[in-house]
Amino acid sequence: MTIPPLPNLHALAVLALTAIALLLFSNKRIPLETSSLLIFLILTVGFEIFPYDYDGEIFPAVNFFYGFGNEALIAVCALMIAGQGILRTGSLDPMGRLLARAWKKSPSISFLLTLLLGAFISAFINNVPVVVLLLPVLISVSLKTGSPASSVLMPMGFSTLLGGTATTIGTSTNLLVVSVAAEMGFKRIEMFDFVLPAVIAGSIGILYLWQIAPRIIPKIDITLTDSSPRIFTAHLEVTEGSVLEGSPLSKAFELTDNAMQVSTIERGEGKPIYLHPGAILQAGDHLVINDTPEQLIEFEKILQGTLYPVGSVVPYDAEHPFEAADQQIAEIVIYQGSPLNGTTLKKYNFAERTGMTPLAIHRSGKKLKRFLDKISDLKLKIGDILLIQGPRQKISELKKNTKVLVLDSTMDLPYSQKANLAMIIMLGIILTAAFGILPIAISAPCGALIMILTGCITWRDATRALNVQVVLIVVTSLALGKAMLITGGADFLGRLYVALNGDAPAAVIISGLMLLMAVFTNIISNNATAVIGTPIALSIAHQLNLQPEPFVLAVLFGANMSFATPMAYKTNLLVMNAGEYSFSDFLKVGTPLVLIIWITLSIVLPMIYL
Repeated sequence: MTIPPLPNLHALAVLALTAIALLLFSNKRIPLETSSLLIFLILTVGFEIFPYDYDGEIFPAVNFFYGFGNEALIAVCALMIAGQGILRTGSLDPMGRLLARAWKKSPSISFLLTLLLGAFISAFINNVPVVVLLLPVLISVSLKTGSPASSVLMPMGFSTLLGGTATTIGTSTNLLVVSVAAEMGFKRIEMFDFVLPAVIAGSIGILYLWQIAPRIIPKIDITLTDSSPRIFTAHLEVTEGSVLEGSPLSKAFELTDNAMQVSTIERGEGKPIYLHPGAILQAGDHLVINDTPEQLIEFEKILQGTLYPVGSVVPYDAEHPFEAADQQIAEIVIYQGSPLNGTTLKKYNFAERTGMTPLAIHRSGKKLKRFLDKISDLKLKIGDILLIQGPRQKISELKKNTKVLVLDSTMDLPYSQKANLAMIIMLGIILTAAFGILPIAISAPCGALIMILTGCITWRDATRALNVQVVLIVVTSLALGKAMLITGGADFLGRLYVALNGDAPAAVIISGLMLLMAVFTNIISNNATAVIGTPIALSIAHQLNLQPEPFVLAVLFGANMSFATPMAYKTNLLVMNAGEYSFSDFLKVGTPLVLIIWITLSIVLPMIYL
C-alpha cells in the first residue's frame, strides 16, 4: 500500500475546512444556515486573500458565488414551489380518501398499498407533501382500527425516501449528484437511467417496512391522537355595550340555542360569582366556557365578546391587534424539547415573542379541571395543544419555528378547484424533462411560474415553500466541492481511498464508498454528502481506470440512505413529531434498512455497471 504524497497547501486548507464544515453540520446546537454561511465566507475570503493559480490563471474567489445559480439548485427550488402547489390545492387528497376507504377492508394490504403509493409519488415530487398528506390518513385509520399509529408512520416516511432514489428529480440529492458529475465532464444522467437498481433495492426495502419494521417499532400511545372530540377551555369576556351587558346569563344560553356550556363566571380579580341563569352579567365578567375551536369562535361572534381580551394575556395594542384583518386560527402542540414545556405562557412571554394571542388550551382530550386559572398562568406539558389567533404572516413564521409544532390541519384551506390543474402542471414538468424536451432546470421553473399565474398558489405560498437552509447548504457544498476539485484535494482523497483499499475488487471499493456516504448522510446533511462525495467518486473511478457511473451512483444511493437518525432528513422529523418516536427508535428501525439497501446495491450495482 502506497500512500499518495500530500497535495499543495491550498488543497490541505480546503480539506481541513471541509472537515470543520462536516463537524459544524453535525452540531445541532448551531443552525445549519449559520454554519453553512460561515464556511462559505471563510472559503471565499481565503481564496481572495491567498489567490490560487489554476491552469496558469488566478482563480477568482467570486466564482464560488456561481453556486447560487447552479442548475440543480434552481431545479430544487422550483420543485419545492411546484410541490407546494400540489399540497395547497389538495391534488393528492383523493388518494388519501381512497386509502382511508381501502384500509377498512384490508389493513395489511392497504398498508402495503400506502407504502407503494408513497414511494411511487415521491419518485417525481418532493416527499414532504406526500408525508404531510399521509400522516393524518394513517393516524385516522389507526384510531378507527385500534392499531398503534407508531407502527405505520415511520415505515411510511421511509418508503417515500426509497421512492425518491428512483429518478433524477426524486430528491435534491439526486439532482445535485447529477449536476456536479455533469460539470466535471461526466455524461448527463437522464431521469430513469438508474431506476432499475433503485426499484430492486426499494422493493426489498418496502418488504422489510411492510412485514418486519412494524414488529420492531415499540407500541407508542400518541398523545395527540385520541378519539374524543377536542374540547378546549377558554374565557369569554363580556365587553362594554355588548348584548350581554346588563342581561341575565340565560340570555347567553338563548342566543346560542343552549349550545354554550358555562363552567364558571369570574368577576374582578378572577373571583367566581354564583352560577345561575338569572345572574346579571357586567362588562368585564369572564364566562369560562368549554367547546371546540369552531364553537368558541362562533360564541365570540354571537355574544359580541372577546376571547382572552384586554388584560388577560396581553395588552390590546397595535402590536397585537386581536380583531385586525387577515387573522387566522391555529393549533400548536408542545412537544419534547420545546422551551414551552414545563413553563407558562406568561413566563415565556409568548404573546410578545410571537405576536400571537392564546385563546384556549386542550390537554389529552379532556377539559381542564382548574377553570379559574388563566391560560397564561397554566404550566404547560408535553402534548398540550394551544388554540391561538394572530396575523397570517405571524402564523406562517411560527410554522418555521422549531420551538413549537403547528398542526397541519390548521393550514389555509386548499384551493380545491385548482387541484386537477396543479396535477397537470406537475405532470408537464415531469414529462418534458423525462422526454428530453426541456432540462429539469428549465421545465421546473416554468411549471412553478404557471402554477402562480393560474392561481394554484400565491407568491406568498411560493416564498414559504423555499428553504433557506437547503439553499445555503447546497451553495456551500458546491463551493467546497469546486475548491477540492481545482486544488487537487478531491484527487488526493480518491488516491488515498484507493490506496487504503489495496488490491480490493472494484465491487468492494464501490460498496465501501456507498457505506461511507450512508454514514455521513445520517450525521451531516445529505446534500453536503452528495456534493462533496461526487468529485471523490469520479477521482476513484479515474484512478482505477473504470467507468465512473457505478461510483457516482454509489454516492447518490449512499447519500439517500437517511434512515438511521431523525435529523438526517426533514420528513424524518415530521414523522418523529407525529409518532412521538425517540432517537433510538430510528436507530432500531432505520439501521437495518440502511444495511439491507446497502447490501442489495453492493450486489446490484457491480452486476449492472461493471
